[in-house]
Amino acid sequence: MIDPKRPLVLAGAALALGLAAPAAAAAEGSGGAPAPEAASPGTTSPEPVGAPAPATAPGSQPAPASTPPGAGAPAPAPPGAAAPVAQRLSNETTFTTWAHPAQPQWIHARPRASSRRLARVHLETEEGFPEVYLLLASRTGLGAQTWIELRIPGRPNGRVGWVRRSALGAFHVTHWAIVINLGKRRLTASYDARVRLVAPVGVGKPSTPTPPGRFWIRERFRIANRSNPYWPYAFGTSDYSTLSEWPGGGVVGIHGPYGEPGKIPGDPSHGCIRMLDRGVAWLGAHITLGTPVHIVE
Repeated sequence: MIDPKRPLVLAGAALALGLAAPAAAAAEGSGGAPAPEAASPGTTSPEPVGAPAPATAPGSQPAPASTPPGAGAPAPAPPGAAAPVAQRLSNETTFTTWAHPAQPQWIHARPRASSRRLARVHLETEEGFPEVYLLLASRTGLGAQTWIELRIPGRPNGRVGWVRRSALGAFHVTHWAIVINLGKRRLTASYDARVRLVAPVGVGKPSTPTPPGRFWIRERFRIANRSNPYWPYAFGTSDYSTLSEWPGGGVVGIHGPYGEPGKIPGDPSHGCIRMLDRGVAWLGAHITLGTPVHIVE
């Protein structure tokens, strides 16, 4: 349960959820696996390079998340192996692997400890929930040390680095993907490359534009109080707005219309993505943590 005195620090607004009504929001999906989805396909294991993701019929029961190759203790390299063993973990369209962190280790520019340090794995989001890292590939060297290539949340946007496998917890996979077209003011949600939702959105105004790039869902909040402008759902992404001085660093969120449904589609926000009630409620019933969010101009 969110502390009712703590603000939900999204770039679109900073609102103390509990001041309007106690227990105005409930956090979802902050544990090791996504919250159960009544109408959403579940998670499966990631695919090897070049193999298509298995299709799951919408409405079917979620399959338990399994551990992909490289998630546990790495196997020794075969005798005489001439090159490291690499595996693709995400294509960010039909399958995307994500994980919560396990240890605060350094993230490096290359899959070796001697390479330049880019950032440090942090355990929690700005709201105090387990952080989510989007994983791109794994690489096991001749010494049987496995490294994971991942996207790094935080400023500046768009960083990618490598971390030892031991820095991360269990792997999870989602087949959902979101594309937000800023110019068309439109959000498209797909499952396994099949479009499931197209909805109008409000985006950042010209003075505080929504930054484009490749991001992902790090937090999910179900808003219980209908008078809350974020109602009925809010999602925290890995996108950071142009407002660096904003509380919590200016995380770009996806949320309800903020009391201004007539401005959707449009550009009314400080960087957040605003949706009409029905559209964001649909996302809340389907989209999991780790879902990739591609924002295009």
